[in-house]
Amino acid sequence: MAYKNILVPVDGSQVTNSILERGIELAKENNAHLDILNVLEVNQFNQTYGSAVSGDVVFKLTETTESKLEQMADKARDAGVKDVDIHIRFGNPKPIIAREFPKDHNTDLIVIGSTGLSAVERLIIGSVTSFVTRQATTDVLIIRPKAKND
Repeated sequence: MAYKNILVPVDGSQVTNSILERGIELAKENNAHLDILNVLEVNQFNQTYGSAVSGDVVFKLTETTESKLEQMADKARDAGVKDVDIHIRFGNPKPIIAREFPKDHNTDLIVIGSTGLSAVERLIIGSVTSFVTRQATTDVLIIRPKAKND
């Protein structure tokens, strides 16, 4: 099966590079469109700090995230991917990655990391990857972090 629209959701964790590299490879092999997505969960700051996050903080976070995503898109273009877009969404990453974004962008493959969280964070909030693999209506490719000896 050839993929036409590949989604690479990134969160800045240690597996981000591996996910991006595999997404780039697949986009090149399939001459596919590559979407690089980061979901900002602003509510986590409200819960952690007990107050609303100011617009300035959200703006700066968005600006920083956009800059990182542009660097990733440049890396994909430099590697030969012709059609790349970056996206920032706000909200809960689980439904956005599994259903909402793929529906809006005709995604037919999601390339996602096995985990971006610590064991404690997974226990408390659950694994986005686990949710995506259960709920996605598209194919999902799970990328594991590279071993430290690689």
